[in-house]
Amino acid sequence: MKIIIVENELYLAQSIASKLIEHGFETETFSTIKDAMKSSGDVYLLSTNLPGQNSTPLIKKFKDKIIILMVSYINNDTVGEPLKLGAKDYIVKPFMIEELLRKIEHYQEYQNLKKHTILYQEYLQNLLQEIKTDFNPKKLTTPIVIETNYQRLVDKIVFEYAQAHNKLLTFVPLSSESWTEKIEESCHESLLYVTETHTLKKLEREQLLLLLKDRHFILTTTTTLQSDFPTIVLNTDSKLYDQNEILTIDDYVKFIVNSFQYKFPDTELSKKLGISRKSLWEKRKKYGLFKKK
Repeated sequence: MKIIIVENELYLAQSIASKLIEHGFETETFSTIKDAMKSSGDVYLLSTNLPGQNSTPLIKKFKDKIIILMVSYINNDTVGEPLKLGAKDYIVKPFMIEELLRKIEHYQEYQNLKKHTILYQEYLQNLLQEIKTDFNPKKLTTPIVIETNYQRLVDKIVFEYAQAHNKLLTFVPLSSESWTEKIEESCHESLLYVTETHTLKKLEREQLLLLLKDRHFILTTTTTLQSDFPTIVLNTDSKLYDQNEILTIDDYVKFIVNSFQYKFPDTELSKKLGISRKSLWEKRKKYGLFKKK
């Protein structure tokens, strides 16, 4: 990790750089904003005591980096406005190097978590985008039990619901041995997303329903579950292929036609299925799989 130090007090800049190098960081020091604008670093330690210099261009340019202000006193000019422009935090001179290191570590961890979150969100959206449903996730109210013939359909609805309502989800797969602890230790503000009820025995299901009392949750099940909680049924006739599921030949043909009929012409589609165009047409007619114009 490279740390850029922007400080016109040469002794102070060298002292900070020396201590950071001892902790394994690469550093580069600048005494002017103009020179620092040409730099490339991961963290910027920016002094707010640079007479006659405007730090605004540097903060705007590197606002996606970790910018920590080094201030002699706190007011709107030294802290308030720079934080609004994109600086992450500030530290008051003189400071202990350990305090600075804690701030750097904190924001480095935050940035990594942010990148991971974006990655997982993009992956989930890509994974679930092929699943079509007319159900509006905003209509959901919790707690609720959702009976379905396709788990991923509910996955899509739950993640869209959580995003629309800015809800923190706690995922509770009941195949996990620690599902009871996970429910008990979760904060009450969190929305529990409980899956895989088919893995539980009768007494365990009763225990589950007791634990969920007075909690906000969405429980999904592929079998009928007897409970006092509100229940809705969400099924689909166009299930996508799941690697954990063995489809019948007819279901497989329906899956292929539904998934690829807009990507390939019927000639190519029938060839990939190993059937004639006439047979493909008959199957379209049988299952109502005609293209929408």
